[in-house]
Amino acid sequence: MRISSLTRHLIRAILLLVLLAQPLARCLAQAATVAATEPEMADGLRQSGKIYVVVASVIVIVAGLLAYLISLDRKVSRLEKLTQDQA
Repeated sequence: MRISSLTRHLIRAILLLVLLAQPLARCLAQAATVAATEPEMADGLRQSGKIYVVVASVIVIVAGLLAYLISLDRKVSRLEKLTQDQA
């Protein structure tokens, strides 16, 4: 059974997320303990409502990257199919 390149990319992305989950969890836990003792920069952003702008910007950037990768994968798949048809 042949796996499409999009499926391979998704599997790699999921694997990367799983591998990064543990260090990310440690950082978040450390940030939570620091937050209890020191004020965080995000508190000011949250109070002024600007944290939503930051979160929206991050979501737009990630969505744009994902859309670009999907379109790039489709183009590469189309080129692979063309070269296989010509061979």
